[in-house]
Amino acid sequence: MRIAMLGAGFIGRFYADALQGYRSKDKVVSIYARREESATKFAADYNCAHWTTDMEAAISNPDVDVVCIALPNNIHEIAVMLCCKHKKAVMTTKPLGRNSEEAKRMLLAVEAAGIFNGYLEDLVYTPKFIKALQSVKEGAVGRILWAKSRETHPGPHSDWFWDIEQAGGGCILDLGCHCVEISRSYIGKDIKPIEVMCWADTQVKPIDAEDHAIGLVKYENGAIGQFEVSWTFRGGLDLRDEVMGTEGTIWINSFLRTGFEMFTTGKGGDYISEKSESNSGWLFPVGDELNELGYNHMFMDMFNSMEKGVAPKETFYDGYVVNAILDAAYKSAKTKLWEPVQLDIWRGQSGLSKESHLVEYDAEHYLVKEEMTHYGVKKLILKNKATGKISEQIID
Repeated sequence: MRIAMLGAGFIGRFYADALQGYRSKDKVVSIYARREESATKFAADYNCAHWTTDMEAAISNPDVDVVCIALPNNIHEIAVMLCCKHKKAVMTTKPLGRNSEEAKRMLLAVEAAGIFNGYLEDLVYTPKFIKALQSVKEGAVGRILWAKSRETHPGPHSDWFWDIEQAGGGCILDLGCHCVEISRSYIGKDIKPIEVMCWADTQVKPIDAEDHAIGLVKYENGAIGQFEVSWTFRGGLDLRDEVMGTEGTIWINSFLRTGFEMFTTGKGGDYISEKSESNSGWLFPVGDELNELGYNHMFMDMFNSMEKGVAPKETFYDGYVVNAILDAAYKSAKTKLWEPVQLDIWRGQSGLSKESHLVEYDAEHYLVKEEMTHYGVKKLILKNKATGKISEQIID
């Protein structure tokens, strides 16, 4: 694939490293940046033949097969509409839009144009997530009851993130988009999100947006998704998931504590890993950031899907659903109430109800719990179907 990269900064370089490394046959051939010095530096670093400060020139370049958007949130829609105009396949970084209305316009536009669209949600492509999701799909943890995802760090790397007009929000939009899609994937992307309860506050940073938030997303089948996000966490980048089902539990630590620990006085290097706050003392390096953060598997899915003429695992539709959930979170943070998720476009199941939690033991009882005691007998806790009375039964 011949790629036009829009954006020569932090995420654009992460993307370029993955794009030109994993499949070893894809190439960034055109780079657009708002500043000439950024464009020329990127072109030199990645041996890119064409650079420009004209976005449409990069997109319309006849040598370009697919456009990769690595730009501030407020520019996503402009870039997407130009891709539609020139009928270029498009992939965009998260979040899709600053709100669900922007996301909806982009979704409808790419579908009307008939172009390939991919939503670059890298954290649902990490090796640990892929393995965990496969286990969930195989029924290893049973019916999913609760899925929590946490992303916290000391704050983003570029000035526009801190400007609520350019970014569209604070840590809820920046980090919550990851967490919501992770939890949604475990619960089932065809299960409709119904309502959201969210607490948010600006606790540390001198900004207009929130820097810390916790939210609950209720799904139509009774499952609960939870997100914990912060720009105030000290100690690096903390990525963790927890999944609880009727038959098991999954815990994932994707970045901060992965079994690689190092002590140093600080001599010999500055960069340890993304969002690290120190280069001395006990540190937690990451062996392969591109792989551990999902970039390699993400682009492999995007390009393989493009070549096969099928949709990737993450499309603009997924980005739209995430934006709609986060809109409800922002509203709830203000009203202090459960707020409905407004989905004008829904392509999953509808009319589901909460699944029964009753486990039958015999004709007269439900099973509450079965336990092997430390003194060698099995104890059953039972509930009478007719009377509701709770009783114990000992099995030697």
